[in-house]
Amino acid sequence: MENLKGRIALVTGGNSGIGYATAKELKAQGAEVIITGRRKDAVDQAAAELEVTGFIADQGKVTAIEELAAQVGTKYGNIDILFINAGVLEMTMIENATEQAFDNVIGVNFRGAYFTLSRFIPLLKDGASVVFLSSNTAIMNGANSSIYSASKAALNSVMKTAAVELAPRKIRVNSVSPGPTQTEILNKVGFNEEQLKSVNEWMIDRIPLKKIGKAEDVGKMVAFFCGEAASFITGAEIIMDGGMSLKQ
Repeated sequence: MENLKGRIALVTGGNSGIGYATAKELKAQGAEVIITGRRKDAVDQAAAELEVTGFIADQGKVTAIEELAAQVGTKYGNIDILFINAGVLEMTMIENATEQAFDNVIGVNFRGAYFTLSRFIPLLKDGASVVFLSSNTAIMNGANSSIYSASKAALNSVMKTAAVELAPRKIRVNSVSPGPTQTEILNKVGFNEEQLKSVNEWMIDRIPLKKIGKAEDVGKMVAFFCGEAASFITGAEIIMDGGMSLKQ
């Protein structure tokens, strides 16, 4: 079903994981899709596979965000959908936290996401849809996750404020908060195969539905927020974690 036919969508961090799956779903529903990422080779490969447009941009740098907005504005004029997805994960106890880890996570997940929204507001058409990728950790209190959880909690706060500020233009702003999802992010943290198996078992044991989420399911939820069926929804957070956050 081409529910999004004729719309232009931008997906940050669209070269892998949830971003890639969402770009694929938006395209399947008829949208013209733009993806971004930091690594040219990865963006080029994903763009070719998805048959979409790729731009190189580092969400951790405001100058790069501003350059991206200028490029998109020049080529497309305005956009209908903005999925602010790019993010990083670092795990550390508060006692052992480094300034570098803090600046990296907050710089990309919060500061970068904040200024992506800020700099793209002039390019959003009236009636556009903005979706943040948050996380169920924003309302949980797991050890080692203080910086990451704080970055996502901050996003949800900004999302609600943005929903109020942009309402006069009928622009809707929402967030999707997945729990454990089958992506490469845990590999990037540095876990080996045995550690990954142990982490997956630990997570599944804490999920009432007893399974890990799929990136494709998150993509479908983002697409839902961008379609007519969600035209009266703004300032909302959808938690997709199989009930994990219910068992705190």
